[in-house]
Amino acid sequence: MFISEAYAQSAPAAPAGGAESSLFSLLPLVLMFVVLYFIMIRPQMKKQKEHKAMIEAIAKGDEVVVGGGIIGKVSKIGETFLHVEVANGVELQVQRSAVVQVLPKGTFK
Repeated sequence: MFISEAYAQSAPAAPAGGAESSLFSLLPLVLMFVVLYFIMIRPQMKKQKEHKAMIEAIAKGDEVVVGGGIIGKVSKIGETFLHVEVANGVELQVQRSAVVQVLPKGTFK
């Protein structure tokens, strides 16, 4: 009397193209990684490649800036270390990777 009868409802039909909807849900994530690659990763790799080429091209007599801001002239070259003359008779031994910039000739006197 007081209780109404309950009838089972049929399940809703599955949307057509179920694989497409999952592909579209991943699209923003894929686009984010593509943008991240072109904005951050690729320029950093290019900068590392340029720094490595600069380090390998250092020759005796080049004027360089070392990581701490010290300017000097390369007096001796080793495989992993450089001797940088910062004043008459004063040489510093630094790693090649510590060189930040190679200056134009005549900058350091």
